[in-house]
Amino acid sequence: MAGLENILLQHPFFRGLEAQLGVAVSGCGRNVRFEAGERLFREGEAANEFFLLREGRIALEVHSPGQPPAVLLTLGAGEIAGVSWLVAPYRWAFDGRALERVHALGIDARCLRAKCDADHDLGYELLKRFLALSIRRLHDTRLQHLDVYGQPGA
Repeated sequence: MAGLENILLQHPFFRGLEAQLGVAVSGCGRNVRFEAGERLFREGEAANEFFLLREGRIALEVHSPGQPPAVLLTLGAGEIAGVSWLVAPYRWAFDGRALERVHALGIDARCLRAKCDADHDLGYELLKRFLALSIRRLHDTRLQHLDVYGQPGA
């Protein structure tokens, strides 16, 4: 398990996490790989895992009837795919699709939620990190959808 723990603690999202908390989180982890075009998760399905991206890129997409999927955000190495695991009803809010081969550390959300319920220090630390991630993503998405270079009044 030391290998997964080292991978987790070196990931930018978990950098600085106390070692014993890293052991707890990595105990729910596994190495995963997705090929280009493969779905990591689908909107509406149970969010029972999230992913620490190590290599490759994924697109977070939403679907509208009669329209091609709209890419909300593209994520790459060093980022996290999945926040829906943290809040009931634990359902994916978006689709996640690999744009190229992806290597990631998958974290079993049921396992981790149980550990957070048993260890409130762990739960609080993860909640702080995921809340900051959610706020940053909301800001990034807002900027992506603004025409920041457009002409005023156009």
